[in-house]
Amino acid sequence: MRLSEAEKAGVRAAVTGRFGPLARVLLFGSRVDDARRGGDIDLLVEVPHEVPDPLHEAVQLEIDVMRRLGERRIDVLLVYPGLEERPIHRIARKTGLPL
Repeated sequence: MRLSEAEKAGVRAAVTGRFGPLARVLLFGSRVDDARRGGDIDLLVEVPHEVPDPLHEAVQLEIDVMRRLGERRIDVLLVYPGLEERPIHRIARKTGLPL
């Protein structure tokens, strides 16, 4: 995993601040592969409650994470009750690592 302990803590703090302590966050994509370089930070955030405006909340979380980690490319996928999951959600769960 190509995130430092401080970066992982920053992501977790941003997720908890926005969605509460029961939200779970997984890192997936190129950042889970230590042999690769660069790449954006892909996050799957599992929220235990409905999210009324998911696009707004995902963008706000990206901003929260950037404020903690600095200017980076952050991609957020949200999963919450009532959301129809897509194949990318299943891939992220299967390949992702918890933060």
